[in-house]
Amino acid sequence: MAEFDLTTTLGQYLDRHLVFPLLEFLTVKGLYDEKEMLRGKLELLSNTNMVDFAMDVHRTLYPDQNVPHALKDKRQEVVNQLKGLQGKIKSITDIFEIQEVQRQIQTSRDGRQLYDFLSKEHGFKHDMITTLYDYAQFQYKCGNYSGAAEFLYFVRVLTPPSDRNFLNACWGKLASEILMQNWDIALDDLNKVKDLIDNNTYTSDLMTLQQRTWVIHWSLFVYFNHSKGRDLIIDQFLYTPTYLNAIQTTCPHVLRYLTTAVITNKARRRAVLKDLVKVIQQESYTYKDPITEFVQCLFVDFDFDGAQKKLRECEGVLYNDFFLVACLEDFIENARLLIFEAFCRIHECISINMLAEKLNMSPDDAERWIVNLIRNARLDAKIDSKLGHVVMGTQAVSPYQQVIEKTKNLSFKSQALALNIEKKLGNRGGQDNQWAGQE
Repeated sequence: MAEFDLTTTLGQYLDRHLVFPLLEFLTVKGLYDEKEMLRGKLELLSNTNMVDFAMDVHRTLYPDQNVPHALKDKRQEVVNQLKGLQGKIKSITDIFEIQEVQRQIQTSRDGRQLYDFLSKEHGFKHDMITTLYDYAQFQYKCGNYSGAAEFLYFVRVLTPPSDRNFLNACWGKLASEILMQNWDIALDDLNKVKDLIDNNTYTSDLMTLQQRTWVIHWSLFVYFNHSKGRDLIIDQFLYTPTYLNAIQTTCPHVLRYLTTAVITNKARRRAVLKDLVKVIQQESYTYKDPITEFVQCLFVDFDFDGAQKKLRECEGVLYNDFFLVACLEDFIENARLLIFEAFCRIHECISINMLAEKLNMSPDDAERWIVNLIRNARLDAKIDSKLGHVVMGTQAVSPYQQVIEKTKNLSFKSQALALNIEKKLGNRGGQDNQWAGQE
């Protein structure tokens, strides 16, 4: 399933530290040659301060070679930089350790008020904020994400939003919380970054689009680990026009994650499926994989054999996707439910054996599953166990509804054609955000 691996594509829009978990995951899955993975890690580490980690990877990759002098020299350089920064940061941390200052930090809701208090009472200067930022970024490059998050919090509180380091500090804080797996805090930080980008009227449209593309990719870590993530990803990716436009313009591969979120969201699936199908149809010429093709087979082509085949392929895609592996069982269960519901809409009498085959289940398991499904879904149906059939109640569609649906389909096709013409004139691409660009 390496052909459907998106790690290289996703990595273009992630900070290099966020790529490490993806590479570790691929190493465990064994999708690629082990030496190739080690070379990839070594390349990522080349622009960080995690020199000891780089040395370990080099020893594993080249067991018969000595560690290069360049790495040893860099290690000494990092140690010297750390000592220098620690000397500069000590006067600042001493101020923050004063009990009166700690009380003020906890009670103050206004960054400017806190800065004025520190400046007046404890001689805090503006260049100390730059020192905090430099030290936080150094700690981040060393892999000390908790230390980076702590100091970046103070940078964000004490810096006005107009400062060039403010947005960078927000990106760095978000990355640190993601890497520490603090999902509630990471969600708050993600929303802060989104608000800053959406409310910034001074950057060009292209830069705003690129920043939103980064937000989309970084948010995958949060949305697929937070308890409310599968609702939030639908709201942001499908129903926020600016982010849907960003997906369609620069990163249609994100439809894999949106589709998975919709299929596994039992509460909202029925209400949003039509909108998802429309987007998948519009983007099918730029991106497709077994997950999006499953939806197209089932809800556009009504090809149940094709949907069954794609469902089998979906298992491999989900199993080998860093963000989706935890959704595997949930996705398969809900995908079977969608196949069953779609089948029921167009057949009056269904063979249980045939359903079992299409759902990749044994006939007995399929019958029990259908009984529970009919009971829970309140479908107008009954099971004839002797004949092995499921008999559906009549659900006639009015002629008016048929006309409405056909008119909608024509409208969707017209929109798709218009978008195709527009996008042939557009450009694709991504750009590092400033936090990552400073590494």
